[in-house]
Amino acid sequence: MMDGASGPAVAVERTAPAATAGPRLLELTGITKRFPGVVALDRVDFDLRPGEVHVLFGENGAGKSTLINIIAGTFPADEGSYVYDGREIRRLTPHQAREIGISPVFQEFSLVPDLTVVENLFLGRERTSFGFLSAAAMRQRAEEVIAELGFDLNPRAKIRELSRAHQQMVEIAKALLAEVRLLILDEPTASLTESETSKLFELIERLRGQGVGIIYVSHRMREIKQLADRITVLRDGKLVKTLDSQGVTENELVELMTGRKIDVLFPKIDHRPGEVGLKVQGLTTANHTVEDVDFVARAGEVTGVAGLVGCGKSELIRAIYGLEPLSAGTIEVFGQPMHHITPRKSLDRGVCYFPSDRVVEGLALTRPIRENASMAALDLPQFARLKILRQVSERRAIQEIVDRLRLRPPNIERVVQNLSGGNRQKVMLARGLTRETRLFLFDEPTVGIDVGAKIEVYELMKQLVEAGAAIVLVSSELPEVLHLSNRVYVMHRAHVVAELSGAEMTEQNVLASFFEGDRSIERKKRAQA
Repeated sequence: MMDGASGPAVAVERTAPAATAGPRLLELTGITKRFPGVVALDRVDFDLRPGEVHVLFGENGAGKSTLINIIAGTFPADEGSYVYDGREIRRLTPHQAREIGISPVFQEFSLVPDLTVVENLFLGRERTSFGFLSAAAMRQRAEEVIAELGFDLNPRAKIRELSRAHQQMVEIAKALLAEVRLLILDEPTASLTESETSKLFELIERLRGQGVGIIYVSHRMREIKQLADRITVLRDGKLVKTLDSQGVTENELVELMTGRKIDVLFPKIDHRPGEVGLKVQGLTTANHTVEDVDFVARAGEVTGVAGLVGCGKSELIRAIYGLEPLSAGTIEVFGQPMHHITPRKSLDRGVCYFPSDRVVEGLALTRPIRENASMAALDLPQFARLKILRQVSERRAIQEIVDRLRLRPPNIERVVQNLSGGNRQKVMLARGLTRETRLFLFDEPTVGIDVGAKIEVYELMKQLVEAGAAIVLVSSELPEVLHLSNRVYVMHRAHVVAELSGAEMTEQNVLASFFEGDRSIERKKRAQA
């Protein structure tokens, strides 16, 4: 059941036996952390041995991020003891953590957009010679680390010029720049291709063989089964169980995580294709990340878009919404042509787009849930009259939506940056429910969220489709696209190379489309020449 939820497995041979006994590199006892109105961690015990991959597993909001932030020195625990390499640690800072060999790679990037890759790698630990920056030495060391990782990364490129996958590589390289004894990886493969994931797993095995202890946070079952020596499950800030990975089943892990049985991950959606909700013809973006694409999505069905990272699938729906400039092509929404498209015009036509990057594009993190959910609907009479905000109506409407989405906690005045990844995603989804929306564009809607939150997102999709909406689902996880969609378009190198439906919708056919697509694209280019 759950096995298909994580994409293709990447085979990596272990270079060292799992660390199942011996001295502890890290030992946390009775760790408690409180934030205003919530106990994020409640007397949690955790330990890590040299050469071990110890997976932290739990729903969003379970306390995983809080625990790894305490280990990395981002903030202190309120109670409990922290012992590293045999000595007790007090008042740890991120700089001190790095000095003693603790390197975190967080899910939310900490990069400066206007600095280069090299400048970001050495930020705060610049190399100097006679009081001057040693740019050549830093560039050489950066190139060595990048080469060792096997990443396709230009050290001179600015961060804002890089894709999210390449930014993920920078974060990993930054963590490995100095000598590492304890590496924290928080959802490290969320933005990586299969090839890049394979290189990361090979690196993990090398580090394991060198005695580096690794804390690995992931919701991807295949990764957990492949990498983990032990698994610690957290729920609601409490330790549920720490167990050896050998012999544990996915269903057992999900039960421990959620506290309930989950028999079906993907709901059965009653697709009833009706009128054409979206029609795209000859669409080409100005930067040619999408070329000559024809595409149709109907009301009453989920239309999937599958493809490797960088194939153009995300750029396709961004262009449809008005976020990518076009050089050619036409777009119709429920039979009405769209000219000079902007997000404002798309919203007015009943189109809503949910970006893959919640932090950068999706949310105002320092503002409350209420403002984030209502910000795209403040022009409606329900929310404002004579340009004056109707706060009572706004609060009532947003509270109803938040309750429907089962946001936890349901306090709409809570600041979004204090929420877990799954709850942040729900806030973004709430925005799409504040208007009369008929066409929903989902870009990687479940990236970085746990199984329980995924099921709730899928259930929302089911409700929307069965109520007559049209959904376009872009996802890098093939099982997600194939199980939820009524039809699937396959993109490769900026082109649509296949349309699959019914019994044709298999992983094998999608993967085969990439190879056939290469030949088709080359034939098309030769004909145009």
